[in-house]
Amino acid sequence: MAGTVVTTERASNSRSVKVIKFDWLSDGAGAADATTTETYDGKIIAVTTDPQAAAPDPNYNITLTDSNGVDVCLGAALLRHTANTEYLAEGVLGAVAGSTLTLGVTAAGATTEGDMYVWIR
Repeated sequence: MAGTVVTTERASNSRSVKVIKFDWLSDGAGAADATTTETYDGKIIAVTTDPQAAAPDPNYNITLTDSNGVDVCLGAALLRHTANTEYLAEGVLGAVAGSTLTLGVTAAGATTEGDMYVWIR
């Protein structure tokens, strides 16, 4: 596993929207990854990427893959901005069915950090 990721999962059968927060710190090669412990079903309705104090390099990449290796962000989370919080809306995002999700960060630069929030309905 590259880098470190703290994953906060708020999955609840009593709510129609679930949110997952990935808080990542890249390794010396500029990468980080982690897989959720919960499985998810539904449409990805929004994604927010937020660089932190040790901002990632310009045009760093994030993928969010299901257990089949499909990027459910459909490539829309590639080439993220080094300083700005960026939001992706439902129209450019995929869905997940009975799957864990794996965050993959690349090209972020050594020991940089950020957050990614994923909303699923």
